Amino acid sequence: MAVVDLNSDMGESFGAYEIGDDASMLSIVSSANVACGFHGGDALVMHETLRLAKENGVGIGAHPGFNDLWGFGRRPILGDRPADIEKQMIYQIGAIQGMATALGMRVGHFKAHGALNNMAAVDFDLAMATVRAVKAVDPEMIYVALPGSEMEKAAEKLGLRVAREIFADRAYEDDGMLVSRKKPGAMIEDADEAARRMVDFVTSGEIESINGKRIPVAIDTICVHGDSPKAVSTASKVKKALEEAGVAIKPMAQTMGAK
Repeated sequence: MAVVDLNSDMGESFGAYEIGDDASMLSIVSSANVACGFHGGDALVMHETLRLAKENGVGIGAHPGFNDLWGFGRRPILGDRPADIEKQMIYQIGAIQGMATALGMRVGHFKAHGALNNMAAVDFDLAMATVRAVKAVDPEMIYVALPGSEMEKAAEKLGLRVAREIFADRAYEDDGMLVSRKKPGAMIEDADEAARRMVDFVTSGEIESINGKRIPVAIDTICVHGDSPKAVSTASKVKKALEEAGVAIKPMAQTMGAK
C-alpha cells in the first residue's frame, strides 16, 4: 500500500490576528508545520497549536521564516547573509523545541516558510544555511524540501533525511518549481481538482506542470496551506480521495523511520 504524509502550515495567528482554522485542520492532516514567531505565531498560539496537535496524534515540525510579520514572510529579504539566516533558523527551531518539550512532544521535521523557502529552493548557499541550522540543532530532524530543489541537494549533501514535498494547492513550472503567486493560475482554487491531482501525482509518481509537462518525482508529503479560505475543504477532499485510492495517510516521522 502506498503511504504519504499530509501536512499543513499552522500556528500563524498572532496577538489579535487569527489566520486559518487550525483546530479543524488538525483533525484532518497527519503533520503540522508550526510557525515559530518570525513570520507568524506567538508563544500562546504556538503552545495551543502544539497542544491540539498532540491531542489529535499529529506530528509536529518547525516552520521558520524571514523576520517579517508585516509581510507574513512572503516578501524576499535580500539583505541578510546566509550566515545570518542560519542563526535565525537556529533561534526559531529552539523556540518550538522548548515549547514542545514542555508539552512532552518532539519536533520531528523542519520546513522553511514562504519567501525563504522559495529563495532557498534555487539558491544553494541559502539552502545550505537552513540545512546547517537543522543539523546543528538536531541532525535526526527530517528536512522538508521541494523535489529537485537546491534544498534537497543541500540536505542530501549534509546527510539529513529529506521528505520530498508536493503542494495540493499550487501549480508547477516546467522545471518542477512552484509557479509564483504573482502569476495567474499559481493557486489551485478548486478542492475537487486539488484532490484529483494529488491522487494522480501520488499514484503515478509524477507531477504535472502548468503547461502539461509530466515530471517524475519522489513524493513523501503533501502540503495544503492552512491560511487559504478553502484549506479545510481542500485538505478533507484530498485525504478522502487518497484513502479511496488505497493510499494511507501517516505522519512523515512514522513513514520515513529513523536514521
